[in-house]
Parts: sequence; structure tokens; C-alpha cells
Amino acid sequence: MEMTLGNKVVLIGTGAVGSSYAFALMNQGISSELVLIDLNEGKTKGDVMDLDHGVVYAPSPMSITFGSYEDCKDAAIVVICAGAAQKPGETRLDLVHKNVKIFEAIVGQVMDSGFNGIFLVATNPVDILAYATWKYSGLPKERVIGSGTVLDSARFRSLLGQEFNTAPTSVHAYIIGEHGDSQLPVWSSANISSIPIAPKLTDERKAEIAMQVRDAAYKIIEAKGATYYGIAMGLAKITKAILQDHQITLPVGSLLEGEYGHHDVYIGVPTVLNRTGAKTVLELSLNEQEKAQFDGSVKTLKEIQAQIWT
Repeated sequence: MEMTLGNKVVLIGTGAVGSSYAFALMNQGISSELVLIDLNEGKTKGDVMDLDHGVVYAPSPMSITFGSYEDCKDAAIVVICAGAAQKPGETRLDLVHKNVKIFEAIVGQVMDSGFNGIFLVATNPVDILAYATWKYSGLPKERVIGSGTVLDSARFRSLLGQEFNTAPTSVHAYIIGEHGDSQLPVWSSANISSIPIAPKLTDERKAEIAMQVRDAAYKIIEAKGATYYGIAMGLAKITKAILQDHQITLPVGSLLEGEYGHHDVYIGVPTVLNRTGAKTVLELSLNEQEKAQFDGSVKTLKEIQAQIWT
């Protein structure tokens, strides 16, 4: 059966992240049809009304409705933001057992509808849940994508832009690995308009910036309970890249099948995105320290996987 085309998006989970993503999608005119699904029907119908009023000033027309899993049948992309929320002091990996069970039910209902599009997973721990979605859906790996380190890389670029008084869009730098505590900055290839960044910073300053990136979520959660604007913009960027066949590279959660010397793990790595999903995983030239850190990140995720899938 041919993969579903078009630009219909179904969003499952309309909490802070999901509703922020819906707003970003509408505000940028990325999709012409958006369906919202959530157990909290009253709140979600309120979101539909609120968003629908904003369509008047959106760049293009958009149908926004409250729906059910049956609406996934002809969706181009199903975005999953549902799941138990991360609590203050709780790591993303602490969430794993709760959310894997939730995902087994969600993915099963989506696939029962006849869905044949692309999954985009945002719920934490996102690397494990992208892997769970791939396992439970039976879809090709190219059509299950995690948000990966798209937000971490944005935080990294933002901090480096501030450090060098340069627009973050001119900073080319990646955070790769787990979307969590074992992530790593790839200093060896970080640059501003091809000028290497690493030689301009002390080891101490690089360590400080890496720590700021890693701990950003904890600080935001402590301050206001959750992070949602940054990841919503990242999800919108991924969605746009897929639906509009951009062929651009973003650090998303992709399944490794030999790349970086690893197999059978979803992890944040630069990946070319097009209308078929995750087209190609790009292998960065890592130095020895970065390779060791990346191997450690893979090990962290595989140890969690081993507790669930034997």
C-alpha cells in the first residue's frame, strides 16, 4: 500500500507541548488540516475553538477539528505528544516505564485505523518512545522519527550565538546522542560561517556551555513546570521539512543500523528529512572523546531498552 500523502496532521496529546505545536503549525501555515486528539475532551475542544479564531490571521486557510483515532486513517503525519509529564527532579528516563505502556495503546489504536503515514514522536524519554513506536507500529524505520536533539541543538546554537554576538541561524553546531543527560556537543565540527568555534573557547567555558544546554530543561521546569515553546518550534520545523520535501538536515531521533558503529537504537543524529521521512543518517567525523561519549549515550539507552524488550 502506498504511503499516505497530502498534509493532514493528527496531533495526539494537547497538553502544553501539543497545544504549542498546534499553534506553531497554524501560525506558520504548514498544514491545511489539523485534528486534535486527547482524553481531556473539554479542554481540547476549547483549544480547537481558540486556534480556529486565530486562523483568521494565519498565512493560509486551515481546518482544525477535535477527532478520534479513526481520523488517523488518511493522515500524512501523526504527532504524539501524549504521555505522563516530567516532574521536577525527575529525569526523562525515569518516565520510561509509564510512557511505554501508554504508547503501546496509542500506537495500536493509530495502526488499527489503517494509518500509513509518518510518526513524529515528542514525548519523553523520546529516544525510547520512538523505538517503542517503531516496534509497535511495524512501519519502516524511515517513517518513525523522534524529535531527538533538535531542541538541544537549538539551545546550543542559541548559547553560542550569545557567546559570539552572532545570530544563532549562522551558528552550525550539533548536540547528538540521547535527548537527556548523556547528550554531547560536537565541538569538533561546530562553526560560524566555516570558522571553527572550539579554538576560541577554553575547555572550562566549553564545559559550562555544554552543562547549560544539558540542564536547561531542568531549570525551565523548576521555573514554570514544563518546557514547550522551543520543542513546539522544533516539531514544526521537522513537520515542515517532511511535508514540503525540504531535503534538509536536522538532528532528529533516527534508528541506527550500523551508523556510528551501532545498531537497533533510536538516538539524536543529523538526518536528511524529505517527504518519505528520515531519508539518510549523516555520520559526523567525531574525535576520540566524542566517539567515547556517543558510545556511552548509546549504552545508556540500550540499558533502558533491555529492561523492556529482551
